[in-house]
Amino acid sequence: MQRLALFDLDNTLIDLDAAFQVWAEEFTEEHRLGQQAVDYMIKLDRNGLPHRELFFAKVREQFKLSTSAANLWAAYRRRMPHLVECRPEVMAALAELRALGWRVGIITNGTADNQLGKIQQTGLGDAVDGYALSGIEGIRKPDTGLFEIAAKRCGTDLAEGGWMVGDHPVADVGGGHSAGLCTVWIGRGAWTGHERPPDHVVTDVMHAMDILRTVGE
Repeated sequence: MQRLALFDLDNTLIDLDAAFQVWAEEFTEEHRLGQQAVDYMIKLDRNGLPHRELFFAKVREQFKLSTSAANLWAAYRRRMPHLVECRPEVMAALAELRALGWRVGIITNGTADNQLGKIQQTGLGDAVDGYALSGIEGIRKPDTGLFEIAAKRCGTDLAEGGWMVGDHPVADVGGGHSAGLCTVWIGRGAWTGHERPPDHVVTDVMHAMDILRTVGE
């Protein structure tokens, strides 16, 4: 198997949940909504709404905001890339994998401006060999086509196998398996019985890096 490692972005390479809480606190202060609004938005976010447009429609309705949901969402996309961080140890681990001969890529769903902004602001664009964003390519994980694009951007052929690391059971683990990749699930709870379990379960991306270094020896 070739040394190809594809990583999800949100809550894998970067802690989106932490950045979201900072954003929610800023948003609440800006609109003078109070602490309960922070709790409401975090709970709404954790419930896994399928799209931010729906999230902001609910927020607008809940707090009777005059700004349109579309404009609230656009402001969120402009702000979020400046709030996310990639921990120094994660950046160092990516560099180490590449030094060991791994080809490393990012594969993520989301709007082009938001996801590309995160990759650029954190420095991850220079820390990997390539990336594939659903908002640019017009297809989303778990579609195998997005995995093929990511592998090609890394100078590899998906047919030669590799690894997918991510936190989503369907998009990352299911998609990775469909693409012929071994998978590492960054799980923050019990596996919920999806079709095929991941090859490894960890709680932090650094543990996934350890696994990759081991299998690459």
